[in-house]
Amino acid sequence: MIPLFDLTRQYMRIRGEILNAIDRVISSGRVILGENVKKLEEKVASFVGVKHGIGVASGSDALLIALRAMGVEKGDVVVTTPYTFFATASAPYRLGARVIFVDVEESTFNMDPNQLEHVLKKEKVKAVIPVHLFGRTMDLEALSFLKEKYGVMILEDCAQSFGSEWKFKNGEIKKSGSVGDAAIFSFFPTKNLGTYGDGGMIVTNSEKIAEECRMLRVHGARKKYFHEKVGYNSRLDEIHAAVLSVKFRYLEKWTEERLRAAKTYQRLFEEKGLPVIYPRVEEKGFKYHVFHQYVVLFENEETRDRMREGLSEREIQTAVYYPLPLHLQKCFKGLGYREGDFPVAESLSKRSLALPIFPELRDEEIEEVVSTMELFV
Repeated sequence: MIPLFDLTRQYMRIRGEILNAIDRVISSGRVILGENVKKLEEKVASFVGVKHGIGVASGSDALLIALRAMGVEKGDVVVTTPYTFFATASAPYRLGARVIFVDVEESTFNMDPNQLEHVLKKEKVKAVIPVHLFGRTMDLEALSFLKEKYGVMILEDCAQSFGSEWKFKNGEIKKSGSVGDAAIFSFFPTKNLGTYGDGGMIVTNSEKIAEECRMLRVHGARKKYFHEKVGYNSRLDEIHAAVLSVKFRYLEKWTEERLRAAKTYQRLFEEKGLPVIYPRVEEKGFKYHVFHQYVVLFENEETRDRMREGLSEREIQTAVYYPLPLHLQKCFKGLGYREGDFPVAESLSKRSLALPIFPELRDEEIEEVVSTMELFV
């Protein structure tokens, strides 16, 4: 079998380090909000290029807490994309915000900046949540421009883009998560930097937002048992922070291995001339894509489904991200959207397929995936 993602191969590479790190945490007796969390927060913030990191229990909690810390309240307008994981839209919805969707670009899967500006011209928007989907960075320069022009707050959803970058016209290279008022990361096990359970982090340059997030993650209390607001029990555990610190040392190496896998797919698709649209790896001098997922497009839903079924029969795992855009989800019916409102997102949901990719994926396995695909085009 060729898995979509295999956590066990990675574990065998670093098993000793992981077990030692966990043992040190438990032996210390400090398992909640200790030195491991603090050091990881500092490492991640420095890596992204911002001042503050706040570890929380999940990427979903990170979105919710960050939005509250940014002042999003009931009735505020929050703009995001309909082509993303559910939590991106559920967080503002849970706060009572009015969620407005903006369609995505087929070439990037990310929010269309031109359509975003169209909404910003018409609506009084409190915050925008752009998503760097599948590991590909949204145009950070365009995002920065719109932020300044319209005075809108930006919460970058970097759940899938840890380490991705964008090069500005002046030559400056910035990482995803560094241009918004705040940004969030997920440490779900399958992420490029993932733990063995749930975990997340908020990063920001704002002292005010950082302090608010730290308060909200411990039941709204700056001082224990004295609660200023009704917050959450949402802390990144010491064990998870210790695991992530071990993995953090290997992140650049693993990113290069993901890029190697993506290049192998590209070479084979080019050699075989398969009728599939695939994400290209271009030598731009910066990591605009870190390939959290390797997602390809087919001509239509029938072709996609036939391909997925054929690969499954030969024990090659795939996944569809995402089979139903958010504006068509039953729970968001009250937002008033209907089929046809966001044609690109709807088309991508019917034509996309994620193929196996992870650092330890071998070239011969990629060759088997592509050779098998030849049978069903």
